[in-house]
Amino acid sequence: MTAVEVLKPGLLTTPQDAGRMDLTHLGIGRAGAFDAPALRLANALAGNPRDACALEITLFGPTLRFRRDAWIAVTGAPLPVRVDSDEQPMWSPLHLRSGQTLELGAAREGCRAYLAVRGGFDLAYVLGSRSLDVNAALGPFGHPLRAGDVLPVGDTSLVPASQGTPSRKWRLDARHWFDAAIPHTLRLTSGTHASRLDEDSREALFAREFRVGNASNRVGVRLQSTRLQLSTPFEMISEGCVAGTLQLPPSGEPIALGVEHPVSGGYPRIGQIAAVDLPRLAQCRPGDALRFTPCTAEAALRMLREREQRLRKLEIAILQRLRA
Repeated sequence: MTAVEVLKPGLLTTPQDAGRMDLTHLGIGRAGAFDAPALRLANALAGNPRDACALEITLFGPTLRFRRDAWIAVTGAPLPVRVDSDEQPMWSPLHLRSGQTLELGAAREGCRAYLAVRGGFDLAYVLGSRSLDVNAALGPFGHPLRAGDVLPVGDTSLVPASQGTPSRKWRLDARHWFDAAIPHTLRLTSGTHASRLDEDSREALFAREFRVGNASNRVGVRLQSTRLQLSTPFEMISEGCVAGTLQLPPSGEPIALGVEHPVSGGYPRIGQIAAVDLPRLAQCRPGDALRFTPCTAEAALRMLREREQRLRKLEIAILQRLRA
């Protein structure tokens, strides 16, 4: 079996797939890749099913040694990709020979990149997923990658893609799937408790610019600006949470929940980030500027359906090109 040895782990490198489904009633979060389209496209370029396990890389990437020949792809936040010190492109199928070293450097912009290998990382399933929930220490290894870890790779004979070495490299246009514009603009639908904000705060939510706090992580992105306030404080019981929920804690600084969000919470919900914009939230790095723009639930659902159609068409086109 092909295996990959971790020489340097990077800042925060974790195995991720589509996440754990249908376990929130047991208090178990979904986790999974924060930038789901980037994961899917990395897997497509590597010749994998869309939900194969890949590596999510935060800000600064790992150095890995491949013990056998392998096909890989790197997507998401732009960072240097070097194979034995030779620069290689992102968003492209890459062939590595046995013994070669892959070095992924520091992200120039954005926050998260994804490394897929043909066959997927064949780690143990934990409650139906190979994803690591960092906050809960739930998943393969129980911790982010460390130097000396060995990552097995699945059976590539099951992958219906060409096994030959291409005569020339080709790549996707990343501009369609990674938005480098700052401030990040996220579409926000009204939350259950939006009407409880005071008048100034309701205006500031869409008029002001927020900064991503240093304490942000996969659990939540903390936003710093003029503090938002409720017109009248009130008590509430905990309710179910989803990724993208915008909560307002007593500090007055909103928290946009990420993929490792708690399954329930008791802070007021002042908005819900459109699911189509969760990849943009995933790519917010500490210090980045962020703004919200109003959006209806109907428009958010329509945009999500349109993105899914584009993704599916692109996945099919990539598979056809790999087979050519």
